[in-house]
Amino acid sequence: MSVRVQQAPFDPGAETNAFLAVADGAGASVTFTGLVRSLPDDPVATLTLDCYPELALNQIGNMVEQAIDRFHLLDATVIHRYGTLRAGEPIVQVMTLASHRQAAFEGAEFLMDFLKTDAPFWKKQRSPGGNEHWVDAKPADDVARARWK
Repeated sequence: MSVRVQQAPFDPGAETNAFLAVADGAGASVTFTGLVRSLPDDPVATLTLDCYPELALNQIGNMVEQAIDRFHLLDATVIHRYGTLRAGEPIVQVMTLASHRQAAFEGAEFLMDFLKTDAPFWKKQRSPGGNEHWVDAKPADDVARARWK
C-alpha cells in the first residue's frame, strides 16, 4: 500500500509500470489517472489545491486500507497532487491490484468516489481571463459515494 500527497508532477506511465513490477500473483490491475479538466464552456487556466498534507495522508491512507480489506485487493496506490496545476496536468492516480478484475475495478471506483467527496482538498479554479472561484462539491459525487455505504 502506498499513499503520496505531493506538489511535484508525476509520470502516470512510469508510476503504472513501477506498480505492475511487483504484481506477483495478481490477475488484474486498474489504473485511473485524473487530469485537470478544462471545457470549452468552462475553460480553466489553473487549478490550485490546498491541503494539510499530513491530514490528507492519514485520511487517504485509512480509505486505502478499507478498500484493501473490503475488495480483497493485493495492493493499492494513491498519488494526489496539491499546489497550482495547469489544465491537462495529472492531478491524481489510483492503482489497484487484485486476483480478479471486478475487485480491481470496484476498489479503484471506491477510492475515487472517496477522493472526490471526503479527501481534505480545497480547490480554486482560475479562468484564462484571471477570474477565480472556489470549486463547490457536486451532488453527483455524493450520490456515487453513497452507493458504497
